Amino acid sequence: MQKPDLRYLELLSKNFPTIDATLTEIINLEAILNLPKGTEHFLSDLHGEFEAFEHVLRNGSGNLKIKIQEIFNNRLTNREMNTLATLVYYPEEKMKMIIEGLDSEEEIKDWYRITISRLIELTASAGSKYTRSKVRKALPKEFAYVIEELLSRDGKYIDKTDYYNEIITSIVDLDCADDLIIAICHLIQQLIVDHIHILGDIYDRGPCPEKIIGRLKKHHSVDVQWGNHDILWFGAASGSPACIANVLRIASRYDNLETIEDSYGISLRQLIAFVESTYGGVSNKNFYPKVDETVIDTYPHELEQLGRVQQAMAIIQFKLEGQIIKRNPDFNMKHRLLLDKIDFDRYEITIDGKTYPLNDKNFPTIDPRDPYKLSKEETDVMERLVHAFTNSKHLQDDAAFLINNGGMYLKYNENLLFHGCIPMDKDGNFMSFHLEGQEYKGKALFDKFDEIIRNGFFEREKKSHFIYLDLIWYLWCGEKSPLFGKKAMKTFERYYIDDKESHIEEKNAYYHLREDEDIAIKILKEFGINPETGHIINGHTPVKERKGENPVKANGRLIVIDGGYSPTYQDTTGLGGYTLLYNSYGLKLCVHEPFTSKEDAINNETDIVSTRRVVDLELERAKIKDTDKGKKLMQESYELKCLLKAYRSGKIKEKG
Repeated sequence: MQKPDLRYLELLSKNFPTIDATLTEIINLEAILNLPKGTEHFLSDLHGEFEAFEHVLRNGSGNLKIKIQEIFNNRLTNREMNTLATLVYYPEEKMKMIIEGLDSEEEIKDWYRITISRLIELTASAGSKYTRSKVRKALPKEFAYVIEELLSRDGKYIDKTDYYNEIITSIVDLDCADDLIIAICHLIQQLIVDHIHILGDIYDRGPCPEKIIGRLKKHHSVDVQWGNHDILWFGAASGSPACIANVLRIASRYDNLETIEDSYGISLRQLIAFVESTYGGVSNKNFYPKVDETVIDTYPHELEQLGRVQQAMAIIQFKLEGQIIKRNPDFNMKHRLLLDKIDFDRYEITIDGKTYPLNDKNFPTIDPRDPYKLSKEETDVMERLVHAFTNSKHLQDDAAFLINNGGMYLKYNENLLFHGCIPMDKDGNFMSFHLEGQEYKGKALFDKFDEIIRNGFFEREKKSHFIYLDLIWYLWCGEKSPLFGKKAMKTFERYYIDDKESHIEEKNAYYHLREDEDIAIKILKEFGINPETGHIINGHTPVKERKGENPVKANGRLIVIDGGYSPTYQDTTGLGGYTLLYNSYGLKLCVHEPFTSKEDAINNETDIVSTRRVVDLELERAKIKDTDKGKKLMQESYELKCLLKAYRSGKIKEKG
């Protein structure tokens, strides 16, 4: 424990001005330290799939249904327990459906009374590992008194039975039952999980990343480890033209331009006008957006337009990226300068000594004499887009939230959380990145990039800002980026070359070395975590369970939790995502089936079936004193004991 000096104790005495106040807080802290450890919920690679994310959050990766089964297993049928669970997940919609199916006013009142009693019982169980003070702070203000009174109900005190029953009856008679049930259900959702970890990639592919961020903003305790797709949006929000071009290309590829226009209020009118006047029909099938075949048949004009936007932004992207590569020789990315390798007479390109025919001849804005120069029209479009992205209040607020509540990695309760990889060579050595005259590798590389991202976003007015923007772009696709983890991003090849051999993106050695327990131990030590008790929690690369890949690696020291929230990956992974729960009993990996829809979950009470697998079982139930939070509380308790001693010795006088 770090011993406080007298000056610090004088400051502390302003909050605890008497011996009695100090004693009370010491007793409170010492008691809290012996409560069970709260449940941590780990999710990764959400990719805009809000409904699936929201459902997993509401059901606590199956935690809530298990709690219901523990309490009501001998009193309710499976169907009744499923109905109760669905009510807690979606109280507004499910309650309306249930009430519409009841025949009389008396039946409705009976349902209200029974349901409120069951929900209170469930709330008491979910909140049992917290202090009364913490539960009280979580109570919805409009019903705080009522819920707190009902939570104090104890079957031993028969004399108060009529009192509690009358509270519920009054609520029903006063037409407040709907609002109370909704409030209790949201409270249960909050209590079932104490803390949320998001291991990156909230953005891209799926339609609603901004809704996911909005949901996270409302949660009481959350952190985010940034993913490569998040970084791309940070760069766009910070004013990087190359990142903006990538964001728009991907959004048009997955038919998500509405996120940019409607959710973030960024006008694409000038871009669309440029595309319509410059690019004809899409002759290259690779530029057709990734949507359902029925959509292609129903909205052919819109999809043709998306294809043109995608192609226009791809060309702008390649030009801007070429400019970045040329002005940053330390990036060692000259091999990705491809536009000047095109033979515009033969429409061929030579890459690494091999010549490939191009599948498209439509390059209306490329000047073969200066292929990386934007045309005047492209320059005007990008200047307008940079202004729009950097002045979108909603986007700036979302980016600020993720930056202020996130990082490149996190050490939390003896676990190391990061999205991508630790860049390594084939021999298991940490790869170094040269920057500003220094070499960075391992933890130092993560720390440096963390600093760069924050500077890039918060120091946008400085003249040197473009240096940060280039580095943020490097994090998106650079070989030594911990978030990318591949030798090169083959975007050009995937669009313009039919030979699939040219599309292969070589992964960093980390991705096969992480199977090795010694490598996992090395990484944990590098970040100052005890390898005997710590784990690495990793996202970014979908686990191909269908092909037999195991998400638990390195003898249980490393766990990959990207199982494919995005439908794009589910044919490969064979499942609908992994999540991880870490409660007082240990680590449990949850395997989810693909989410169908919110409507299906409500109408048919179809939950995401979750298979649980114990990864690491605590021999003794973990308490708060065993956590990072516990260490802080123990330090606070020690400081208060020092204050108490100072009061009793007369070094500090009581102020009460």
